[in-house]
Amino acid sequence: MTIRFELLAECAGARRGRVHTAHGTVETPAFMATATAATVKAMHWRDVKAVGAELVIANTYHLMLRPGAEVVAKLGGLHQFTGWQGPILTDSGGYQVMSLSQLRKIDEKGVTFRSHLDGSAHELTPERAAHIQYQLDSNICMVLDECTPYPATEDQADQSMQLSMRWAERGRKAFVPRPGYGQFGIVQGGIYPRLRHQSAAALIRIGFEGYGIGGLAVGEPQAEMFGILADITPALPQNQPRYLMGVGKPDDLVGAVARGVDMFDCVMPTRSGRTAQAFTPRGTVNMRNARHQHDPRPLQDDCACPACGHSRAYLHHLFRQEEMLGPMLLTWHNVHYYQTLMTQMRHAIETQTWADFATHFDETQKLGDIPLHA
Repeated sequence: MTIRFELLAECAGARRGRVHTAHGTVETPAFMATATAATVKAMHWRDVKAVGAELVIANTYHLMLRPGAEVVAKLGGLHQFTGWQGPILTDSGGYQVMSLSQLRKIDEKGVTFRSHLDGSAHELTPERAAHIQYQLDSNICMVLDECTPYPATEDQADQSMQLSMRWAERGRKAFVPRPGYGQFGIVQGGIYPRLRHQSAAALIRIGFEGYGIGGLAVGEPQAEMFGILADITPALPQNQPRYLMGVGKPDDLVGAVARGVDMFDCVMPTRSGRTAQAFTPRGTVNMRNARHQHDPRPLQDDCACPACGHSRAYLHHLFRQEEMLGPMLLTWHNVHYYQTLMTQMRHAIETQTWADFATHFDETQKLGDIPLHA
């Protein structure tokens, strides 16, 4: 009755799957397009779909403040409100609330906070987070959790994780099951394997349609993140999706897929596009750099996105002139690059060539961008 996950293939720890929802299927490994305020910044929905994105993520915290969950519900939910007819995942708003360190208070009941917009007082509980996501008509809802900061002592991480597990049980009871919809629990525990396993076991006992892995990529070294993933993903159900929250750079994605992760989200492709940073197979390129001023070449030779139909010189000019077309084109390119990377990973798993793919990816990234007169 709820969302359904098919595991189609495995190769060297990497998984190829498919998530079925009421608003369509999502091929995994998948990277969600970030639609924080119910829009992918600088892109039209038809273009988001055209580059291959199948799932978008919207932000519960921002939408509950503006325009308000009740407003969205009256307008038919996020699918009708936005015009995006594919699957939608919403986070619980917990991470954003936790970041308001001077404006919020946490207790057993939930979180009380003041809006960063106008200072108005709000309360977010596990039950309210579930209800807001129901009003938004989100296909995949996340439970409210406390994102454990980094660094944190083992005792601090333990207390934070235990609170999140109590909240998860309450959030699960508040979830309204219906065909093609589901709710994910979130594994916490900081950098401590013992706590991560306790969290995973508690969530599995409660029972969810999928499992997020939170509290990573918050300042710890990449190797430490990979170590946690390698340790905890085998403890999660084989027949349900695994979602690494808020990650990340291209090499983070490849490394996490190799360790059994299925789903990702991050603001990096869109935010970087707005600040003149482009992702390519040879690493990142800063289009504000003066060396691009007279460069007639495209940003990336084998890319079919609109940005790569222009010269580097023109892209550089757009950013120097602060023309809105520059961020639009580079955002389009970055979202296209991320979706292409996910397609390549899915193909490598299907064809049992993951090791070759991963080696080629690492070697190409290390080459770096080639200047015009190199």
